[in-house]
Amino acid sequence: MNEFAEQPGLPGKVWFVGAGPGDPELITVKGQALLARAGAVLFAGSLVSEAVTRWAPEHCEIRDSKDMTLEEMSAWLQWQASRHATVVRLQTGDPSLYGALIELIQPLDQAGISIGVVPGVSSAMASAAAATESLTLPEVTQTVILTRVEGRTPMPEGESLAALASHHSTLCIFLSITLLGKVCRELRAAGWAEDAPIVVVQKASWPGEEKVVRGTIATIQALCREQQIHSQAMIIASPTLGARHWDQLIRSKLYDPAFTHRFRKASAIPDNGVSVPFADQITLKAE
Repeated sequence: MNEFAEQPGLPGKVWFVGAGPGDPELITVKGQALLARAGAVLFAGSLVSEAVTRWAPEHCEIRDSKDMTLEEMSAWLQWQASRHATVVRLQTGDPSLYGALIELIQPLDQAGISIGVVPGVSSAMASAAAATESLTLPEVTQTVILTRVEGRTPMPEGESLAALASHHSTLCIFLSITLLGKVCRELRAAGWAEDAPIVVVQKASWPGEEKVVRGTIATIQALCREQQIHSQAMIIASPTLGARHWDQLIRSKLYDPAFTHRFRKASAIPDNGVSVPFADQITLKAE
């Protein structure tokens, strides 16, 4: 008999909580509060830092799911829901992105167990933060595509990386660092230049383990090999990369002095389409 077989009377609620990208302090306040009252926690040990479970109480039963099948995980959650009011499934990043969320929720629905989902910080956002990059810039790109390259898991029709990259917007490429060569080939096929910038961030926000590698389509593979990056890495390809060091930027209209909105009236400062240092703005106002 399965040790986690369903039992009658299931009073508990199972919460799917985004643990964030790695730093234990990047879990949400709500996620931390749920952990603090959890009777049982199932965490993805191969991806989630075990340090996140430090928010759980001493009596909490904590189980690493890295050696479990989906069926075993489902049975464990159902069994714990028969014993505890609050059960937490702790998932890496945000539960809605590349997590077995729906696959685990369906059996719980069938068993009549209540569920809740708490969002988390995605590794895409944490990687941009680690590299001090903006994924969008006015008149450069206003689109971010979250995707992966095809490996053992096939991509749906029309979602090849080359097809998505043809938009020349920001690409946050998950689960693909072992296929970095293929990523570069797909970008080339979409018309990206050899000197197009690429940033790879391994274990974004993990204390003492984070690595940020900057290169181009032509150099990024060799650079990642040198740094021995072969797992848990985000690949970012974007026309916005490196903007921190650009001489000129197109200003956001929302904060442009010449732009009126319901909280502020436009001033007489001319809008020449490039950023104006704050000190110069004060001078312009004085004039």
